[in-house]
Amino acid sequence: MTLNKIIFCLLFLVISCSKQVKNQQLLEVIEADNWNDLIDKDLSKWDTYLSYQIQPGYDGSQPKNKKGELIPPIGLNKPGYDVFTTIQEGDNTIIKNTGEYYGCLITKGEFKNYHFQLKYKWGNKTWAYRKNLLKDSGILYHSTGPMAAEYWRSWMLSQEFQIMEGHTGDFWSQANSAIDIRAYKPESNLDPLAHESQDYLSITRHGPYGNYCMRSGNYEKAHGEWNTLDLYCFEGKSLHVVNGEVVMILKNSRYIDENGNSIPLIKGKIQLQSEAAELFFKDIRIREIDSLTPEQKALF
Repeated sequence: MTLNKIIFCLLFLVISCSKQVKNQQLLEVIEADNWNDLIDKDLSKWDTYLSYQIQPGYDGSQPKNKKGELIPPIGLNKPGYDVFTTIQEGDNTIIKNTGEYYGCLITKGEFKNYHFQLKYKWGNKTWAYRKNLLKDSGILYHSTGPMAAEYWRSWMLSQEFQIMEGHTGDFWSQANSAIDIRAYKPESNLDPLAHESQDYLSITRHGPYGNYCMRSGNYEKAHGEWNTLDLYCFEGKSLHVVNGEVVMILKNSRYIDENGNSIPLIKGKIQLQSEAAELFFKDIRIREIDSLTPEQKALF
């Protein structure tokens, strides 16, 4: 090979590599630009709903005072209850959730077909009902309808991506929602256990397998470390991802109406639960997606 040919090949290789690097950088910029940050110091993109400080022995009925009178819930955006506040750590705006009262942050906007991401870590404090239990919270997605629609009188009809010590990634059906999950069938007093090798079970309080399913594995970090959660939702399908590991594959998101009909549940607000345990959120963001990736599609 002549010297000129060698030089030409080297120049071509350099130019090609340069283009690849620039294209990759461009993709990274486009991807970064697609994210919509959901945190600011004033929590301007969120509403707050608080119900009660649930006590041990709670049975699902509306709490009463010492006179036997029904106690109304605290309600929507009620001042004087600093359950959700923000703090600054360098450039990071962090949401502190004291957990003192049951309730939630609720996005003001509704979302459909998206990738939602946040980071969380536990605090040290627990309250009342959870004083001697595991710390608990959750991401409630496709949230719709009135507040206080479920057992705890605190949240909207929705699908839950659970955040809980040892159980992050579990699923709960809130109110009359339903979904199908790749999971092992329960036996005796066991719960369904998610696994990609299994067929789908219908998870709903209306069905034989109940309204709860455990994640496939525990990928949580040690107490005090930040965990990253990714939730992918596309046309009724969803993936629960904990620190990069897919722990649940779900499809056919729906709810059951008063006549027993299945109604698609594929969009709505997002709620972050306050559930008697202190925790912190940061880097909450969302972006619209046009489809799942080929690798994600293969899971279904």
